[in-house]
Amino acid sequence: MSDPMRPPVSHPRPQSASLRSDPSRPRASLRTAVVWDVLKDALDRRVKATGRESLDVLDTGGGSGNFAVPVARLGHRVTVVDPSPNALFALERRAAEAGVADRVQGVQGDAHGLFDVVERGGYDAVLCHGVLEYVDDPAEGIRNAVGALRPEGVLSLLAAGLGGAVLARALAGHFTEARQALSDPDGRWGEGDPVPRRFTAEQLTGLVAGAGLRVGAVHGVRVFADLVPGVLVDTEPGALEALLKLEAAAAELAAFHSVATQLHVLGETPEPAED
Repeated sequence: MSDPMRPPVSHPRPQSASLRSDPSRPRASLRTAVVWDVLKDALDRRVKATGRESLDVLDTGGGSGNFAVPVARLGHRVTVVDPSPNALFALERRAAEAGVADRVQGVQGDAHGLFDVVERGGYDAVLCHGVLEYVDDPAEGIRNAVGALRPEGVLSLLAAGLGGAVLARALAGHFTEARQALSDPDGRWGEGDPVPRRFTAEQLTGLVAGAGLRVGAVHGVRVFADLVPGVLVDTEPGALEALLKLEAAAAELAAFHSVATQLHVLGETPEPAED
């Protein structure tokens, strides 16, 4: 079954793309650098494994294209599913400005009804960033994301971390709220908490494994970035690059997963058993 939402490819050569540093948005690079490095490496490995220069990528909850547009600049075809018409309009404009409008398609929908708008089993990679916090059933959300993968594919999962929220509330002097987040089943610190649900690394890897994927890697995201004063990053010479390197060094260490603002899990379809 072909996917009518998948745009044609007319580019002669992939463009370079980087989320690692953006001089005009230093904080943005801190939020995305670790995830981008892991994701780009995973996509590069899929390119080598498939022998195809262009992959089919699905970005669920991709919004205005923070990841979709850079992925398209690498030469891949990206379908973004998001419930917000405003976000999809911004995505269209952003893709056009980046010169990748022919490789980015926005579709209105959500994780629950994913296969009402996209093809099951039609993608080499699926991005599920900032989605599980808001769906009614995280396990179903993961199963749908995995269901969109081809027999050999990769899932990039990014979700809010419990420990980072607890640490942030405590450092802000909101000790009761920090304790509430620790004891709440969804990791919420109170009624005013804008995030419906947070996860531990164990919970996320359990969801990925339960959906039939092999956990390839786990990274802590924004371990230090949200705790460092913005004025230091913006004005101190070399501070941004040094902090980026520190984040990268700590990201893979399990000891820091428990205090990260976000957690990133890379799930991969199991390798076929040898006869």
